Amino acid sequence: MTSDELFAAIPPTLSLEILEFVAATEKPLYKAALEAVAQSRKVRAVFLERQPRAERHQTMLASLGRPPLRLAADNLLRTWLLKKHAGLLADFLDGMKIAHENGVVENLPASAGDADLNNAVEALLAKHPGPVVAVYLHAFSSMNEAGWTNLDALLKSDSRLALKREA
Repeated sequence: MTSDELFAAIPPTLSLEILEFVAATEKPLYKAALEAVAQSRKVRAVFLERQPRAERHQTMLASLGRPPLRLAADNLLRTWLLKKHAGLLADFLDGMKIAHENGVVENLPASAGDADLNNAVEALLAKHPGPVVAVYLHAFSSMNEAGWTNLDALLKSDSRLALKREA
C-alpha cells in the first residue's frame, strides 16, 4: 500500500491524529503538505489556512488519499511514525533482531524469519494500539525495499492488521 492508499484506508480519527500531531510539532512539514493540497485543488494555500481547522483537515485528508499527493502523504506518515511512535518502531526492529538507531535502519535484511516476524507482531499488538500497529506495518511493508513476502501475507491474512475505514 502506498502512502496515499494508507491515508485513504485508515480510520479518519487516526488520519486526523496524524495531521494534528504534525501541525503541532512539525510546522514546516504541515505547511508544505497544506501547500501541496492547495496546489492540487487549484487554490491558494491562504484559502485553506483561513478555513476552520476541522474543515481544513477534512479537505487535506480527502486530498492526501489521492496519488498526486503521495509524496506529501509519505512525509506526513514517516514523520508521525518516527517522531510520535519511535518506541513502536524500535520494539518491532528489536523483535526482528535488526540493528537500528531510534527505529531507523540503514540496511534491512532481504528476508525475515516467520517465527521472528510473528513474535514481533504479537508483541507489538500486545503493547501498542492495534490501528497504529496496522498503519506502521503497512507503511513498513510498502517502504521496505527488501519486500518481505511473509509480512505481505500476514498483512492480508491477519484481521487485526486490516485497515478499517470507520463508517
